[in-house]
Amino acid sequence: MRALTWHGKHDVRIDTVPDPEILNPRDAIIKVTSTAICGSDLHLYDAVIPGMMAGDILGHEFMGEVVETGPKSTLQKGQRVVVPFTISCGQCFFCKKQQYSACDNSNPAETQDLTEPLYGHAIGGLFGYSHLTGGYAGGQAEYVRVPYSDVGPIIVPEELDDEQVLFLSDILPTGWMAAENAQIEPGDTVAVWGCGPVGLFAIQSALAMGAEQVIAIDHYPHRLDLARGLGAEGLDYTQTKVGEALLEMTGGIGPDAVIDAVGMEAHGFAPDNVLDVVKQKVGMVFDRGHVLREAILACRKGGRVSMPGVYGGYLDKFPLGAFMQKGLQLRTGQTHVQRYTDNLMKEIRKGKIDTTFLISHRLPLADAPTAYKNFHERQNEWTKVVLRP
Repeated sequence: MRALTWHGKHDVRIDTVPDPEILNPRDAIIKVTSTAICGSDLHLYDAVIPGMMAGDILGHEFMGEVVETGPKSTLQKGQRVVVPFTISCGQCFFCKKQQYSACDNSNPAETQDLTEPLYGHAIGGLFGYSHLTGGYAGGQAEYVRVPYSDVGPIIVPEELDDEQVLFLSDILPTGWMAAENAQIEPGDTVAVWGCGPVGLFAIQSALAMGAEQVIAIDHYPHRLDLARGLGAEGLDYTQTKVGEALLEMTGGIGPDAVIDAVGMEAHGFAPDNVLDVVKQKVGMVFDRGHVLREAILACRKGGRVSMPGVYGGYLDKFPLGAFMQKGLQLRTGQTHVQRYTDNLMKEIRKGKIDTTFLISHRLPLADAPTAYKNFHERQNEWTKVVLRP
């Protein structure tokens, strides 16, 4: 089959690779009909996530048609399904608590020596996201093997097309969980850093949960326009001092909750970020933490910090004193996708959630290398790319 494979920094290629096979009785093989490039895929493209190997198949947002099943799969050939990016067994301590992204059984033992020194425990398996998360082949391909297919995949109603449900695989539930982690109460002011797909869905979710004011922070005009279209106020961080602006917009108090939807490759020319860029380039740190620092300093006393942005390792200059003295709460983690998909699917079927507004480009899988380059370099125009194998 044809698949998009990683070969190093800014080097992704369409290669011919072996077809996936059933390896476990609970497996299924999916013929991919739609797959998307996620903002977190750019961390792999920039080679800042450890554990990548040449030839790894990328992609963790995908859906398609079931073409083969193991004897213990509950899926049937011909069904259309969306596949969560988190791989979850459904039976371990964490899965039973609906903490699906913390699954204890989905990360193979041979990869755990990579994760335990870095994170203290083996982390759950993810599709197409390095050998830290199991080394699973991703969905930017013609076919993909889906482990634990009796737990993850979501059967798609016939009346919904791919683009209406594709983002149930990751960014829609990720944006929803980000807002949930912010513990939004009616009347709250919420500040969201980053108007990429996750940030936009976090804005949409925060407003749906009752936030009175949502302030979107970015510098790409089109992305800020998309945020305003959802009902947020836009703040261009290149034109204003964010902390001062947020204080002024909240009567000197600060936002009730802040959401970092940027993560480890924050942009900007603030002195702390310039130093982080240098340290990251020479391998002294994994992460650039400018946005997280700014969000913590901006949040009101007693407020909440939600962090859906991806971080990979160690971070310098965490403002621990401000965090403690202000009495803040922090909630983060990979998304427990299966916890949210049923309710979000219902909202999509009712027409209450639109997931298609941020799609900017639809391309064949063969154009994936060009799509990655443009998504990386032209983020104002390239807001979301859907690929069709």
